[in-house]
Amino acid sequence: MKIVLAYSGGLDTSVALHWLKRRHNAEIIAFCADIGQLESLETVRERALRTGASKVYVEPLTDRYLRDFALPALRAHARYENKYLLAAPLSRPLIAQRMVEIARAEGADAVAHGATGKGNDQVRFFTSVTALDPGLRVLAPVIDWELTTRETELAYAREHGIEVSVSKENPYSIDTNIWGTSIECGELDDIDRPPPGHAWQLTADPKTAPDRAERVTVGFEAGVPVSLDGDKLEPADLVSRLTAIAARHGVGRIDIVESRIVGFKTRGIYEAPAATVLMAAHEELEAIVLDRETLHHKQGLARRYAELAYYGYWFSDLRRALDGFVSTLQPRVTGEVTVELYKGTCVIVGRRSPNSRYSDSLATYEAGDTFDHRAGAGFAYVWSLPLRGSPR
Repeated sequence: MKIVLAYSGGLDTSVALHWLKRRHNAEIIAFCADIGQLESLETVRERALRTGASKVYVEPLTDRYLRDFALPALRAHARYENKYLLAAPLSRPLIAQRMVEIARAEGADAVAHGATGKGNDQVRFFTSVTALDPGLRVLAPVIDWELTTRETELAYAREHGIEVSVSKENPYSIDTNIWGTSIECGELDDIDRPPPGHAWQLTADPKTAPDRAERVTVGFEAGVPVSLDGDKLEPADLVSRLTAIAARHGVGRIDIVESRIVGFKTRGIYEAPAATVLMAAHEELEAIVLDRETLHHKQGLARRYAELAYYGYWFSDLRRALDGFVSTLQPRVTGEVTVELYKGTCVIVGRRSPNSRYSDSLATYEAGDTFDHRAGAGFAYVWSLPLRGSPR
């Protein structure tokens, strides 16, 4: 048997590699997607080989992740439960897509992941792989094995000489990529307490962030962020630079008790400095270039788009259809937005676009007002007609 395993080098996937090889007497091909993680991937290949992998893929996929997953979600304004900017959920369909491609190239019988039965990722991996190749078997060793706690996993790792970086002193489950960081477990399970300071990975404490605000101007072309303060940048460079700036000011922290796919609530903290700024800027630009009815309709679809991404339905017809709608609007979304960053806040202070629908002469109440006030009175009369004769 040959299995392609989504491998990060962390506790779950390191133990899973060894366990799968023993349980199925299988050849394990480890796959690690480099999508801008905080942790170094220099030792991942060697660690996988030492743990028993026959072959290791470590692939730079940051550009593909931003282009095909994160930026479409940005343009759709996808926030799960109005808060979470979906860095981890957006990476799962990409990882699943590459696992399927590698499995086909290597003639593998199955793919595997290190997600737990109560987590969201086991659903996302299964649904994504099934959508792409329904005949490919999906293994979930963390669900099947006898190691029911993190302590027993650590004991297994020690028993078999598996190198891992998690310990009782560092109990957090951390997932990072260029779009954001997810932190769970440990002290965070107590939802009545604020996150401990050491749990945050990227952002400065807003209380100790610089006392002077900093302004950043983001330029967009057809809905895609293309510049910072006038400097033209590729998406990965732009996001990385903006992450450093916004994180320095404590921008992008999210603390949410969210509704998991499998039905219960869980608490997670997230850091998405660049995504927070880009989302605010893109929304502001759309506010001045889209007409009212289109803007309001799109705002209603944003929640559904976020749910599809969170639920693992990235490869669904509905998500593709929503992308089609969003894409038709983006040619107008060109211009610049200036934001001010200060102690955890991100405030819009300027916006401009060649496609702006804003008119000084219509909006003003000063000299130069071109609005026909008499027509306005007639409009109000007609607008109220549906309410005439309604029950009082």
